[in-house]
Amino acid sequence: MSETSYIEGIYAKARKYNKTIVLPEGEDERVLEAAHLIRERKIAELIILGDVKAIQTHFESRGWNLEGITLINPATSPKLGSYAELLYNLRKEKGLTQEEAGKLALNANYFGTLMIKSGAADGMVSGANHSTADTVRPALQIIKSAHKDRGVSSMFIMVCNNKPYYLSDCAININPTAKELADIALESAESVLKFGDTPRIAMLSYSTYGSGKGEGVDKVKEATKLAKEALSSDEYKDKNITLDGELQADAALDMTVAKKKAPGSEVAGQANTLIFPNIEAGNIGYKLLQRLGGAESYGPMLQGLNAPVNDLSRGCSAEDIVGLVAITVLQTIK
Repeated sequence: MSETSYIEGIYAKARKYNKTIVLPEGEDERVLEAAHLIRERKIAELIILGDVKAIQTHFESRGWNLEGITLINPATSPKLGSYAELLYNLRKEKGLTQEEAGKLALNANYFGTLMIKSGAADGMVSGANHSTADTVRPALQIIKSAHKDRGVSSMFIMVCNNKPYYLSDCAININPTAKELADIALESAESVLKFGDTPRIAMLSYSTYGSGKGEGVDKVKEATKLAKEALSSDEYKDKNITLDGELQADAALDMTVAKKKAPGSEVAGQANTLIFPNIEAGNIGYKLLQRLGGAESYGPMLQGLNAPVNDLSRGCSAEDIVGLVAITVLQTIK
């Protein structure tokens, strides 16, 4: 199995769906190269936002085909007025004026998100030239959470030794409560199912089954209890999701350790979905895997929204963008 076999499988799944993804950063050469590769591999239909003539020239100079790619300049789009009106109606109760809505609609991230809201696109990938906040803010304001009683979280897919692991939440929720942590676990389970995998969820801590004490341990214990209660409901009972906690990382991932620390656990030693107790642990964990462990990293992708909007690292490569677009396609599947 090659290093790219996992993402190649994601590409194959994405090809089955005729989905349209917005790339709002048409000024970035990595985005344009990724768009070319996405169309060559027939992963998705694309909309690129930016200077139409400059993008056309870039493609022509390299002999690339624009078939399956729509180019839009938000400033000259005939839809700009209707998108500004849509944004105003969505945000006027929050104090947004029509003038402010008009200015925001010109912003590529807002314009792309409004395209999703209006049904002109299925998802968006941004972040090559924007901060996470710049990408996430329009999504939270316009797309909004799919569950009224749950927030939005993030997930990274880390491919280690040719095996995928799903890490949450490493980018959005700074110090989630027990309820929020349980919700992150449930949203992560739904994401893993969409990627065609079976969720085996470990609620991570510095303690395994009470070996350590402290507020952090108590929070993870309560989160585990809440998540297990939810998974026993009719909504989840037939989805083949297993979850356990609190577990240390070695108990979650190493079967020899698991037999000593958590004998009888359905998850310990074979977890593939790791729920971190806070953003510090999650962010440090995924970066260590990437930099020291050589893991392939895809994300952060947002989960829990009504439609997928995903964030790139500003140091991303064209291939990283291709991978996240394919993942975004799978997230559109209900």
